[in-house]
Amino acid sequence: MAWQYWTEAARQGGWREVPTPHANPDSGSELRITTTASAVSKGTESLVHTGRIPARVEDLMRAPNQLGDFPFPVSYGYLGVGVVDEGPREWIGARVFGLLPHHSHHIVTTEDVHLIPDDIDDHRALLAGAVETGLNILWQQPPRFADRVAVIGAGMIGTSTALLASRMPLDRLEIVETDPDRRTLLTDLGLTAVAPDDASSDCDLVIHTSGNQAGLARGLEITGDDGTVIEASWYGSDSPSVPLGADFHARRLSIIASQVGEVAAGHRARRTRAQRMRAALTALNDDRFDALITGVSDWTELPTIIDELSGGSDGDGSGLARTALCHVIDFTGAHTR
Repeated sequence: MAWQYWTEAARQGGWREVPTPHANPDSGSELRITTTASAVSKGTESLVHTGRIPARVEDLMRAPNQLGDFPFPVSYGYLGVGVVDEGPREWIGARVFGLLPHHSHHIVTTEDVHLIPDDIDDHRALLAGAVETGLNILWQQPPRFADRVAVIGAGMIGTSTALLASRMPLDRLEIVETDPDRRTLLTDLGLTAVAPDDASSDCDLVIHTSGNQAGLARGLEITGDDGTVIEASWYGSDSPSVPLGADFHARRLSIIASQVGEVAAGHRARRTRAQRMRAALTALNDDRFDALITGVSDWTELPTIIDELSGGSDGDGSGLARTALCHVIDFTGAHTR
């Protein structure tokens, strides 16, 4: 038998047992993936878990291999790695990353997955989605030589973006983060991490990933005259308050949306999504990304893990919701049960 994780109602998720699928041997392109690990994308999956995907963008926010429809029941997720065990001979045994929900097995085509480089293990490969998002952010409004850049929010997306940006010839790169433990982690990675009150001003570019309206407000304050804020947070059905009456007009600031569903406008005519993903997987050849793996749990624990990552039933944002960056779900035991 095989297993699929479904969100059945707000804050209610569980496993469904289904027949083990098999690839069509005559298709020439169909693969079966046996999952080795998946990861929870905390921001978006918390919105799915709590039923906060706005109805007007339900179609836009569908994951590529999603089952069911928003709000419920839905089987969602897009960070999965596994091994090809059925399909064309040249693919058998290949380790692949795909935008796949939390299932023990997947039937996909060769166009749906990407080969994982030999020097990247399965857990680090799960960060490909976050790195792809960070790459798209940097393509959206590319920093220029000697620019002053701030990244606000050191979650999985913000830290991945900062690690990519740290390879660029910038005059200054600061990661603005409220949590002192996160700041310590960033410092250990060779990055400059500061509390919001200590952030440098006069930035050429500010990248906001915190998902908190206070972070966006601080971003507008530290952006220099005629500078740009890239808004990479997604708030679901929430409506954050944006202070446009102070700095925004007086200093001619710009806010640009960045969303990974499409290749950034500056590169869309020249890069496909597959090329962007290959670039992200190549960028993971950096041992610093291992620090973003902050926990591993057995697949049977996923219903509890997602609820905790979403703030728990009391929504207080403590515990795992505060500390996790990339939380890995290990599927080793799913294939013997």
